[in-house]
Amino acid sequence: MAKLYNEIAGRDIDRLAGLSDGIFAFAMTLLALDLRPPDFLQNLQSEHALLAEISHKLLPRLIPYLMSFMTLGIFWVGQQTQLSAVARTDRNLTWLHMGVLLSITLIPVSTWLLVSYPAFRVALLAYWVNFVLYGVMMYLAWMYIVRARLLSPDAPSALIAAMRRRIIVAQTLYFVAAVLCVISTYWSIAFLILVQLNYVLAPRFGWLYRI
Repeated sequence: MAKLYNEIAGRDIDRLAGLSDGIFAFAMTLLALDLRPPDFLQNLQSEHALLAEISHKLLPRLIPYLMSFMTLGIFWVGQQTQLSAVARTDRNLTWLHMGVLLSITLIPVSTWLLVSYPAFRVALLAYWVNFVLYGVMMYLAWMYIVRARLLSPDAPSALIAAMRRRIIVAQTLYFVAAVLCVISTYWSIAFLILVQLNYVLAPRFGWLYRI
């Protein structure tokens, strides 16, 4: 009976994609909900004072949230691309993608930590570890898809290497960003923003487009 259950469990790829969409949407919403006006924007007496507070105190808080929103968008595209190349799923692949979704639910938490303590290396490294968890789970899921022959017959043959390379290159770039915190966490954040903008815009400039 247990063997039969394990053979039929987790085989609905549409339900898995639906769950993924919901969790990504919820994580994005949590980011927005946490952008409530802070206490220092209350009881201001002039527009000049409001602009000064926004530029000096609110804008630095907003940047990590925009970066995390881009990150969630990139990760969603990556997971949906992976799932769209799958002809069928099974229990093991479903649980591997649960690991991916676990990393997504943690992004609002690691973002809050980075927003609250942008100059602290521990906060930046916690944010980076969140990225590593996502990358590791995506890589394991992709390797399982290939090994278990779950790919759709019409999936391009070059996709196997392309997906693996994209995950490895992205994680390498994120590692470089983490190392930059030795100099300054702000350097790390700036580099992360550039990396994420590259993945969002996908500029057709030689090696930039290939990564």
